[in-house]
Amino acid sequence: MEGCTRRPTMASQQETQEKNHDKAMTTDEPEIIQYRGNKSMPFIIGNEMCEKVGSIGTSNNLLVYLTTVFHMKAITATTIVNLFSGTCNFATLPGATLCDTYFGRYHTLGFSSLASFLGMLVLTLTAAIPKLHPPHCDKEKSETCQGPTPWQMAILVSGFGLMATGSGGIRPCNLAFGADQYNPNTESGKRGIKRFFNWYYFSLTSAMMISFTVIAYVQSSKSWALGLAIPTFLMLLSCLLFFAGSRVYVKVKPNGSPLTSAVRVVVAAFKKRRMKSPEQPWLSLFNHIHDTSINSKLPHTDQFRFLDKAAIIGPEDAIKPDGSAANPWRLCSMQQVEEVKCLIRVVPIWTTATIYYIAMTQLQTFSVFQALQSDRRFGRTKFTVPPASYSIFIMIGVTIWIPIYDRIIGPTLWRITGIETGITLLQKMASGMVLSAVSMLMSGLVEERRRTLALTRPIGIEPGRGGISPVSGLWLVPQMTVMGFSEALTIISHMEFYYNQFPENMRSISGSFLYVGFGVSYYLSSLLVSVVHNMTKTTRSAEGGWLAEDLNKGRLDFFYYVVAGLQVTNLGYFMFCAKWYKYKGNISNSIEVEN
Repeated sequence: MEGCTRRPTMASQQETQEKNHDKAMTTDEPEIIQYRGNKSMPFIIGNEMCEKVGSIGTSNNLLVYLTTVFHMKAITATTIVNLFSGTCNFATLPGATLCDTYFGRYHTLGFSSLASFLGMLVLTLTAAIPKLHPPHCDKEKSETCQGPTPWQMAILVSGFGLMATGSGGIRPCNLAFGADQYNPNTESGKRGIKRFFNWYYFSLTSAMMISFTVIAYVQSSKSWALGLAIPTFLMLLSCLLFFAGSRVYVKVKPNGSPLTSAVRVVVAAFKKRRMKSPEQPWLSLFNHIHDTSINSKLPHTDQFRFLDKAAIIGPEDAIKPDGSAANPWRLCSMQQVEEVKCLIRVVPIWTTATIYYIAMTQLQTFSVFQALQSDRRFGRTKFTVPPASYSIFIMIGVTIWIPIYDRIIGPTLWRITGIETGITLLQKMASGMVLSAVSMLMSGLVEERRRTLALTRPIGIEPGRGGISPVSGLWLVPQMTVMGFSEALTIISHMEFYYNQFPENMRSISGSFLYVGFGVSYYLSSLLVSVVHNMTKTTRSAEGGWLAEDLNKGRLDFFYYVVAGLQVTNLGYFMFCAKWYKYKGNISNSIEVEN
């Protein structure tokens, strides 16, 4: 038991307990909270572990499922998977907003877990019931197989919709809900939160390992119905574990949307757009700060000065006895204005992240098709590696890079740069972008070699595709490992960057920012694939363009080089944004990345 404390005006707004002003003002006695982190952690970690194995195990192999069971073309399946993945990630923003504004994390997680389970159940039924998918077709004997009917597609899409709804609530809330169970004002509570984070990432890593190996093998080599039923059962177990711990959870009530303050600043600035900005805004602007605010005090910055007009006290603006504005939609404080500026400054960096994620998306997607037409035999045994399992090496690359950087590279750079972390967050992002371009170049070279040998010395035929190259699928490992190194530098830096640069009362929203970036990148990836396929198909219609169903007739290597060029261009754009960026609360230094 973590102990009992009285709630002064603090509750969890994000990953730790933050203020709940409405509760404090509407009760005569402060509410007593009993923190039972050690008792509730087994339920939360068990729920998290089962949920991750279920969701990842279901979505990881969708590309193969759609092309083999539903007989979709590779381009169509790729587009659907990208749109589904993008929707799952993009849904985290409205999910986090609704959670903080209306429902709270407990109810959001409960509803989302059930929605995710139902979605997985529908997907499992499409594999188990013959009438819910196209009839079996032997692609070795038939060049054309019957595709899904409209109602079969409708059932499939309904399953995807339920899973996306579940992801929108689970992803931005589960980590913060676990942190809610510990008292952040005690040393034991702080240790508990840290311990929970360690277990959280352990469960995520374990889930990915199981999904990329065991479940992917069952799905590809044994039975799709069984391979999808296992994750569905685990998701059901996740729901049961979550609700089993209901009596010991700390259930923080919603405190209203933190985005309202940002909208008020924009509205107030628009209303006063004709007013002249003051010459010394830091002295004359309205800057009342409520004593219960959890946000750090921000100095005035010169960027986006048009927003400063929201804090100009006009003749129609009235001030309450407590010093706050009578009409918050017309008069905002300079603190609120600076918080909005923090959000706007993050957006350009975020846009570079969405372009960066495209490389990850394309590598994870097309490496599956490369593996299908490569030698996937494991040594001299009869065992063949499932095509989706090669993605595990991206995660292994992340796992290898983190301790190497923390123990060797980071301390070495510290002695050179004087920066405790070795290099700054923006410099880490830039380094990761360089590695992503390198990974794409390596992917192009490997694909060129695989294709050449598949055309000259095939060792077999992949049904519905073409010749299988004698090149081992293990040649896909180096490029994926490098991409793992890139992720360890870039994505982890983005998570820390959003957490630090967002206002404290918006850190739950900042948690969804990473997923929204993933979502946009999936949409952009689908657009890129469609554009490249249609443009190249007109000139190579007989072979299906660069992204042909049979990779041996296409030029996937050219596509990889295009993505590499896109990454290089994005790196240049990122350097411009980094030079312009001003860190939160930093007036004198507008750029940390060059220091």
